[in-house]
Amino acid sequence: MRNANDNFGSSNGSENFFCHRPSLILYTDGVKAMAETCEAFWLIDLIVSHQCHREINLERFQVWDLKRVKDNTFTILATDGNHNRVTSQNIEFSDFPYDLATIWLVDGCLMLPCEY
Repeated sequence: MRNANDNFGSSNGSENFFCHRPSLILYTDGVKAMAETCEAFWLIDLIVSHQCHREINLERFQVWDLKRVKDNTFTILATDGNHNRVTSQNIEFSDFPYDLATIWLVDGCLMLPCEY
């Protein structure tokens, strides 16, 4: 399985932070590079849209795992970092080029695990 995280981000954190408007959630260089290269700004939008739910938004550390189920069908699962399910969603179609991708949401900032 091809993991997008193998190709984006660095182990040195992020030099820049970008603001997702109007939510004011920030995202890092690695998340931006993944979204641009994979044409997947929809993935940032999807994670941000789930923050409207109070019980999800109260989780200060969230792990979002995008995984190919079959062909162009994906699922995304959010956990609290201790493998406790926070939410999930099926994605009926995506042309995301990788089989896996993980994005963390930590205190209002989306980042790749290697940027923590």
